[in-house]
Formats: sequence, structure tokens, C-alpha cells
Amino acid sequence: MDFFLSNLLNGISYGMILFLIAAGMSIVLGIMGITNLAHGSLYMIGAYIGWTIFVQLGMNFWLAVFAGAVVSGIIGLLIERIFLKHLYKQVNEQVLLTYGLVYITTNLVTWIWGGRYRLQFTAPELDMHTVNLGSFSFPLTRIVITIFGILVALILWYLQDKTRIGAIVRAGMDDKEMVQGLGINLELVSMAVFFVASFVAGLAGVIGAQLLSTYPGLGENVLLLTLAVIIVGGIGSIQGALVGGLLIGLIDNFGKALFPQYAMFTIYFAMIIVLLIKPSGLLGRSK
Repeated sequence: MDFFLSNLLNGISYGMILFLIAAGMSIVLGIMGITNLAHGSLYMIGAYIGWTIFVQLGMNFWLAVFAGAVVSGIIGLLIERIFLKHLYKQVNEQVLLTYGLVYITTNLVTWIWGGRYRLQFTAPELDMHTVNLGSFSFPLTRIVITIFGILVALILWYLQDKTRIGAIVRAGMDDKEMVQGLGINLELVSMAVFFVASFVAGLAGVIGAQLLSTYPGLGENVLLLTLAVIIVGGIGSIQGALVGGLLIGLIDNFGKALFPQYAMFTIYFAMIIVLLIKPSGLLGRSK
């Protein structure tokens, strides 16, 4: 029972990190039709900015979280304004450009911060604290990450489904020409969506650094997991990103615990099964 419960909680906390990364990429792909493979690099940049502010400069952890998110948001917006706004409906060019940016950012990170692994860093009020759950103890950090992910999911869900800007975003996914015909500046909306998506990716970078090491190449590794989450959960849906993140997190965690020799394949098995059953993803927006 303890084995099952501990892996369940570990999978959920890991899944929340994956959700935070994938949510923005899913919405950007849905509303703007942009395949931004550099999204994982924004996660990596957020992690390094957070590490610099918290570990190197010794400043407040939550300030590091905010700074990592803002820097990633600004860099993401610059990528959209300088490059991607010229490549709408040009999927091949988007893929080539953004994947090239992955290598550029990886080399820049190596140049600025060096090639060493940066160990996990945790908020002082959470460090080394545990919660007793029956006969085993569970790190408080993972519980806080889970709660934090739920709060972000609720905020994004509210913005998507309960606000005017969310209605515009959803309408833009379905019929951009009609939305523009109503006099709505969809380009400004797209900029806001891209900034928020990049902001959340940077946020995830600092929060996720409490579980994962920070290192050059992290962006490329995270990208593979993000694509798996989007494929399983579906494009253009906060709920889909949440379900996909939790499923991939649980499958990956239980796969490593039960079938360590096949752990690297379990995620791809899940992707194949979902694509066979529902190609648009579990909660994807079908057109």
C-alpha cells in the first residue's frame, strides 16, 4: 500500500510540473497555429534565472520564481515578435526555426552558466520538511508543488472558459477571420497568449527545479515530455494539458518503479494507444 501511495503522489507532483510546461505550448499551438519547439528552452531559462537569483545572489525564493517567469515571458514574446509572427501557417519553417533556437539557447546557457549540473534548490521553508502519511513520510515540497499546480490550473481554466479574453481565444482557435471581422485585434491577443504561455513555462522551470536538476540540454529533454503530454491530453485545452500531464507523470513514475528496464518506453506506449483510440487527444479540440 505504501509503495502504491508513494508512487501515486510522486507521479502527481511530477505530472503537475509537466502540466505547467505543456499548458502554454498547447494553447499557443491551438490559437496561433505555431509549433514552438523552443518552449522547453523557456523552461530551462526560467530554471537558470531562478537558480541565479536564489542560489548565487541569495535572494528570496519566491522572487526567484517570479523573475524566472518574467524573463522567460519576455524572451518568449521577443521570439514571437521577431521571428514567429512572420511564419504563420508555415509549419515546416516554424519547426526548423524553433528547433534551431533550442540549440542556440542551449549553447548560450552553457556559455553563461557553464556545463555543470546545478542541483535542485528548494524554498527554505520547505527544505527537508516531510509530512507523515501512515507508515511513511512524504516531502512537503512535492505536496506544495501539487497544490501550486492545481491553483495555476484553476486560474488558467477560469481565464480560458469564464472570461471575455478566454472567449476570444477560443473563437480565434475556430475562426480567426470571423474574430478579426468583428474588429478584435487578434494579433494583440496572440501576443498576450504567447507571453502568458512563456511566463508559465518559466514559472515551471523554477518550481520544477525543486524536483529536477538544472543543466544545459534540459530544454530539449523537457520538450519530448511536453509533446507527449500534448499528444495524450489534446491541443488547445487547459483541461487536456492537465489530464495529459497527470497521466504521463503517473505512467512514467510507475513505469520506473515497476518496469525499470522498460521505463523509457512506457510514455511512448501511452502515446501510441491514445493516438490509435483518439488521434485528437483525450480532451483535444476536434475541428
